[in-house]
Parts: sequence; C-alpha cells; structure tokens
Amino acid sequence: MSMLQPKLHLKVAQRQILTPSLVQMVSVLALNQLELREMINQEITANPVLEELGEDGMVAEKYTDEAFLKQETEKIPETEAPNPFDEFDVSAFFNQYLGSAGEANFREREQIEKPSFEQFVSSPRRLADHLTWQLGSSPLDERTAEVADEIIGNLDENGYLSATLEEIAQAGPFTLEEVEKGLAAVQQCDPPGVGARNLRECLLLQLRLLDPENTLAQQIVSDHLKHLQTSQLREIARALNRPVDLVKRAVETIRKLDPRPGLRYNATEPRLVEPDVYFRKVGEEWQALLNEDDIPQLRISPTYSRLVARGAAEREVRDYVRERLAAAMQLMKNIEQRRHTILRVCEAIIRRQSDCLEYGMDHLKPMMIKEVAEDVGVHPSTVSRAVSSKYAHTPHGVRELREFFSESVKGPQGYRIALFTLKRRVRKMIEEEDAAHPLTDDQIAKRLDGEGIRVTRRTIAKYREDMRIPSTHQRRVKP
Repeated sequence: MSMLQPKLHLKVAQRQILTPSLVQMVSVLALNQLELREMINQEITANPVLEELGEDGMVAEKYTDEAFLKQETEKIPETEAPNPFDEFDVSAFFNQYLGSAGEANFREREQIEKPSFEQFVSSPRRLADHLTWQLGSSPLDERTAEVADEIIGNLDENGYLSATLEEIAQAGPFTLEEVEKGLAAVQQCDPPGVGARNLRECLLLQLRLLDPENTLAQQIVSDHLKHLQTSQLREIARALNRPVDLVKRAVETIRKLDPRPGLRYNATEPRLVEPDVYFRKVGEEWQALLNEDDIPQLRISPTYSRLVARGAAEREVRDYVRERLAAAMQLMKNIEQRRHTILRVCEAIIRRQSDCLEYGMDHLKPMMIKEVAEDVGVHPSTVSRAVSSKYAHTPHGVRELREFFSESVKGPQGYRIALFTLKRRVRKMIEEEDAAHPLTDDQIAKRLDGEGIRVTRRTIAKYREDMRIPSTHQRRVKP
C-alpha cells in the first residue's frame, strides 16, 4: 500500500509579469481625451514632484533619474546658489508622513477628513431607490414589505419583473399569496406599469390608472396586441365590431403609454464626446493631428530636483523624492508613448480609408485590427486600446475610431466591401421603401445580388436584427 508523502519539486518556467509601469502604460493608452485630462490632474495633485507647465513655455524632458539629477547638479554651483530649503525645516515637514509619529498624524488627519467629498456629490436616482422610497411611506406590513423588496431586486432596467412568482416564493421562502400581495404593492407605485411581467400587463396597468374609463383601449391591449403591433386597425375594428375611427382614437391613447417605464430612471446619462484626433486634408494629403487642447503639459518641479541633487534633506526624504521623481517621469513617458501610438494607428487608418474620409462612410473599405497592428508593428490588443472610446473629427462629422474597422463581404466582380457599408445599404433600402408594401428580406437580397453582392435572405435578416429594424410584417402600414 502506497503512502502519501509530501515532496518538493523544482520547476523552471517563463511567465509574463506586468510591472506597475507597464500596467500604467496600458491604462493610459486606453484613456480618451476627457479621461486623460482627469487622470493627469489627479496625478498632479497626488505627486508633489509633478507640476503643470506654466506660461514660460518650458518643456519638461524625459530623463533617467541619474541623468536628470546630474544635469540639475551641474546647473547649480555649490558655492553660489542658495539652498531653497533653508527657509523652512524640510526634514520635519516630510517626517510628518515618513516617520512613526508621521504615521499617527496621517491616521489622525484621515479621521478628521472623513467623510470624503464624494459622499456629498449628488448621484443619479435609480428605479430601485425610487420604489423603495415610495414603499417606505406606504402602510405595508413587515411581510409584504419584505416581499416587495425582493421583487424590486428582480426588476430589469425597463421595470419588468424578470423572475417568476414561483422563483420569488422559493427565494423567500414566501407563499404565492404573499408574493402576489407584494407585487400588487409594487405595481401601485410610480412609474405606472412598473412590475409588469410582459408588455400586455405593463400597458394595462397604465390604462387602468391613467384612463380607467377607456375600456376599448384596454380590450385592444388585452385581446389584440399582435394586431396593434402591426397596425392592423381594420382587423381590430372588425373583431370588436366597432367603427374604425373609434378604434383609431383608442390606439392613439395606447401609443402615448410608456412600454419601458423603468428606463427613465435607469437610463445612462448622455456621455460628453470630445474628439481625440482630427483628420484634415492639407494639400493633397490627409493628416492626423492629436487634440491636445486643455491637456495639462507636465514638467518636473525644479525645487524638488535641487533638493535631491544637493542633498539638502535627510536620506528618507531624498528617497521619497527620488521615488516620486521616478513615478513622474514614468507617467510623462507613458503619455508620450500614448500620443505616439495613437498617431501611428491613425496614420495607418488614413492610408487605408482615404476614400472614406474624402467621400463619406459609404466608401469605407474592409479593415481589420490585425492588419493595422501588423502595419504599425504592435500587438492587436494595443491597436484595440488605441481606438477604444476615442473619436475623430472628420469632414463628415465626429466618428468613433472603431467605425473605421469593418469585416469584409464579397462584393461586385469579386471585390470585397465592408460589412458596415453593406448594412448601410440595407438600411437605406428600407428607409426608401413603400410603407404600404415594405421589402422582404428575400427582395433585399435579390436587389443586392443585382448589384453583385451575394448574400442570403437569412443574412439580411441577421443584419436587420443587428440594426434593430422590425420585420416586413411589422413595418407594413395599412391605409
């Protein structure tokens, strides 16, 4: 019988380890214009060695620690230049943070400064907060309030209940009667229609609250929702034995309802977009110009560099300043590397998409991230980060850099066209169609085949769904 015994094994292996400087380089590259500006301002605040370039126009150069300190030492004659730190006790100042007593002072300051400023900044109110506040003011018993809180936790961003009553009952555990009572309490809250399990129930909840006398509208939603979605008003009127005009008025009321009542509270805030790069034509050539407006220009504080160079403070202080110097110069190097990489990627885009810049997005050519990466000489993930969340100002509007990358589809005479261009053609055909006789997916495929673009009906259906365009039946408008 074999016995289990502990053993030691030596193993040699190579692993890629991301150093802090490399992590920062990757993070800086992924930042857009607004995010970079915010990050630099935070670094200026956190690192005393960094300072923003003033109006004197001095540009901070990137040195190694030794070269930087050597130059600073050579600049200052030992016998003539006054020590800038003679005016105050630098060691005592830094020891507040570096020594044991400094640690206690820092902890004391930390306690005094709480709560932080961020706690006072207003945050957007979400649907769950809005409903919890309302139910907290309602005379609910403890059990119903507990069930209602569980239901609120199972609402999706549109305000619909994403779990079944049985699942909520099992999670409690609650009885089905308790779950139904809690759901009724949630459905009585604002916004009307919240807590519904499907579109029909959502619209009925709103009608019963906002227009309880309109029984025709309720009947249309309850029994003829599919006909309503396809605008088959005559069929509805015939089934209900009501005049078409009366049905039309009821439908107008229904169309004023909100099919996604929770979205007004859960919708993301509009994001401010600022171009990171400008594509401009100078003479006969297109050029990429990086937008550096309002980006703080950094330099190393000469005060701190002299402190280290002349040994004007204790060793602990000099070590701290050296560490901050290294961090500052690494940040400046990474910002410059970001600038260099983005420009090279944009120049590669220009070489491939000059027709698109000249004549518009309909002339976009197939271009993959891997192709640009090989051209620039970097990894595809680097190109992906360089274009992520970044925008370019072009003669045809502000476009996201990712829009210039597109898969290829077989086009006329064996040429390849961009998938983005093909989808735009499909959308344009649908926008120009006769609303009474909308194009089918098969008809669109045949039209494209006549242009030399061979795609199947199922492919057109997939493109249409990707662009959130309704089906032929749903787009048909009957006179």
